[in-house]
Order: sequence, then structure tokens, then C-alpha cells
Amino acid sequence: MAEEHGRRSSTATRGQGKRRASGAEGAAEEAARCLGKLTGRIAEGCSEVTPTEDDGWLVSVDVVEVARIPDTTSLMATYEVQLAGDGTLRGYRRVRRYCRGVADS
Repeated sequence: MAEEHGRRSSTATRGQGKRRASGAEGAAEEAARCLGKLTGRIAEGCSEVTPTEDDGWLVSVDVVEVARIPDTTSLMATYEVQLAGDGTLRGYRRVRRYCRGVADS
């Protein structure tokens, strides 16, 4: 029981304080979190994570811009999110809009 409590408390404190992007996975999580906070949209996933020359990260985050029924017709967008090496947001921009059910050409 104490072990479970310890896990819960450490998980609860992870979101507090300054977050750091550690590796590609951490960068993807931080980019999705920052983008969601600024745009109000929930990330569907990250389609690209690339390290930059200055120890930062460039992350492509996919979000639902307009939900439709059926879901395959929803309007999606890909945002390019730039993070510094410490995980702070440098900037973001929408680079693409597309229907969920349409494949790249």
C-alpha cells in the first residue's frame, strides 16, 4: 500500500514545476501539451520528432480542427512545434490541413 501511495504521489508531482523534454518521447509529450494549452485542441498524435542543431526539437503534432460525423471526414491539422533543449516552447505554426480519411499523395 505504501508503495502504491509513493507511485501515485510521484506521478502527481511530475506535472508540477518546469518540465524538461528528455529525448524524442519527452519532446513529443511536451509539444502536444504546449500546443493543447495554447490552441485548446487535443493532440491526436505526433507524426514527426526531429532534433535540431541547437539541441532543441522540432515536433509535428496532429490535431482535430473540426470534428465531423463520420469521424473519417473530420478536418485535421498538423502543427510544427519548436522546443528549446530544456523543453520550453519557442514557437508553433500550422503547416497542413486535411481530411482524416484522405491519404497523402
